[in-house]
Amino acid sequence: MDIVAVIPARMASARFPGKPLVDLAGKPMLQWVYEATCRSECPSAVVIATPDQEIADAAGEFGAEAILTHDRHPSGTDRIAEVAQKLGADAYVNVQGDEPLLPPEAVDACCKLLMEGAQMASLYNWAEESEIDSPAVVKVVTDLRDCALYFSRSRIPFERSHGHTRVKKHVGIYGYTAELLAQFASWEPTPLEQTEMLEQLRFLEHGVEIRMAFGCGSEVAVDTPEQAAMASMILQQEVTR
Repeated sequence: MDIVAVIPARMASARFPGKPLVDLAGKPMLQWVYEATCRSECPSAVVIATPDQEIADAAGEFGAEAILTHDRHPSGTDRIAEVAQKLGADAYVNVQGDEPLLPPEAVDACCKLLMEGAQMASLYNWAEESEIDSPAVVKVVTDLRDCALYFSRSRIPFERSHGHTRVKKHVGIYGYTAELLAQFASWEPTPLEQTEMLEQLRFLEHGVEIRMAFGCGSEVAVDTPEQAAMASMILQQEVTR
C-alpha cells in the first residue's frame, strides 16, 4: 500500500498567527514536524500542504516538498483531500503541523491500521488529570473493538461511578484511504463538527468507522506562544544531549 504523509499548515491561525514558522530551538516548527515524520518507516513520501507561499518558500529552504492549495478549506483534512487529487496514493496520513515533538512511531502506528484494512485510523493515549477538563485537549471514547464512538473537547465519559475507566485523549494524527478522502471532500461541514470544531466528527456523522490504537503522543502540542516556549526548551535539551 502506497501511503503518503501530509502536513497541512497555514499562517492564519486564529490563536497563534504565523505558528508553523515560529522558531523553536533554531528551526521553524514546521521543519521539526517534517523531520520527525521523515524518520517514520511506512510513508513513501512526506509533503506539506499549504495555501501560503511563505510556508512553501520556507519548506523549500529545508528541503521539503510543498503543494500549494486554495485558502478556503474549513479543515486540514479538506486541504489534504485537495492534495490527494494530485498525488494518487492509496492512502494518506494527516500529521498535524503543530506537533514538533510527535514521535515517528505514531505515524507508523497509524499506517499499520490502514495496512490492516481500516478505512480511517487514528490514535489515543491516556489523559493526565490536568488535561481532562481542558478544551485544548481532545478526548475520545471507544467501543470494545477500539473504534471511536465520539470525540469532544469536554470530559468524556462522565464519571458518575468512580474508577471504571480512564479518560483517553486523542493523539491528533489521522489516516484515511484515498477513496474516503474523496467522499469527505464532497460533504458539507456537519453540525457536531461545527459545534466542537473537530473535523473527525464529520466522518462519524456520516457513519464512517474510525479504528483507534494506543499510540505515543507528543509531550506538548503548540497552540499558544507559551506552549511554543515549552516545546522549544524541550527540543533545545534534546539537541544539546
